[in-house]
Order: sequence, then C-alpha cells, then structure tokens
Amino acid sequence: MPKENQSHTTEFLLLGLTTDSKLQVWLFAGFLAMYLVNVIGNSAIMAAIQGDVRLHTPMYFFLFNLSLVDICFTTVIVPRMLVNMLTQKKTILSSQCLTQMYFFVAFGITDSFLLAAMAIDRYVAICNPLHYTTTMSPKRCLLLVIASWVVSRFSWPASLSVGQTSSTTSFVMFSHC
Repeated sequence: MPKENQSHTTEFLLLGLTTDSKLQVWLFAGFLAMYLVNVIGNSAIMAAIQGDVRLHTPMYFFLFNLSLVDICFTTVIVPRMLVNMLTQKKTILSSQCLTQMYFFVAFGITDSFLLAAMAIDRYVAICNPLHYTTTMSPKRCLLLVIASWVVSRFSWPASLSVGQTSSTTSFVMFSHC
C-alpha cells in the first residue's frame, strides 16, 4: 500500500491585505476607526434602549439584541486582524482559526435569526394590530431571542467541516482566519 502525505498543519500563515508597511498603517487606522464606530454606535443604541422606558417594546428588544450580536460579530474578527497588521508574527494555530470561524458563523446565524424575529414582529404589527400585544408578549419575544441564540450555536458542524476541508494549505489569503 503506497504511503500518503502524513503531514499535519498546526498553524496558518495569514498573508493579509498587503505587505507594504505604510499602507498597513493606513489600513490599521481605517479598520480601527470603523471598529470603534461600530462598538460605540451599537453601545449607544443599547444604552438608549435600556435607559428609556418608552423603548421597552418588542421591536427595540430585538434591536438591543441585534446590536449586541453585531458587537460580538465584529469583535470575533477585527481585533485579531488589527494585531496581525502591526506585528511580525502573522500565524494562527489551526485550533484558534477553527474557534474563530465557529464564533464568526454562529454570530452571523444569530444575526439572521434576529432579523427574522424582527420581521415576524413587524408582520404581526401590520397584519394583526389588534392581536399584537397578546401575540408578541414579552415571554414570546424572549423565546424568539433565546431560540435565535441557541439555534445558532448548533452551527458548529458546518463551520468545522468548512475549516477542515480548507486546511490542505498553510496559507490564508485574508488578514483574518
């Protein structure tokens, strides 16, 4: 029986967007600014919703959770990308890469489910306005949000299988895994 390649990749080399150090500084500043706007803006939305009693309605409850997921979604990728732009060490362990990919996919799916919950809320508000308060009760809204968070966590088989099929090379063409 012929022997096959028995090598095992334990880390990936992140090639990034460019090798030009001057351009990397500008890219770092741009991505950092966008990241900070994202975090500060979503935090402001969450604080406004939490602080104003008039915003304690189902739609704003969903918007609060959407802002939280958006912060988590970008925090999975951007900090690592910013570190890689400024340091000489541009490798990531394959386990870290798969973990990062899992959370990136899971938060993306949570985002989609929350948008669907918001669509259901608007559908009920428009099509059944007289039954809106009973249909979209706080308990039902909480169940929709919990379902969005829980169901998205079961995405790990898909995200891990994508990561394992793409690990034939040790180079990653993006600045994040």
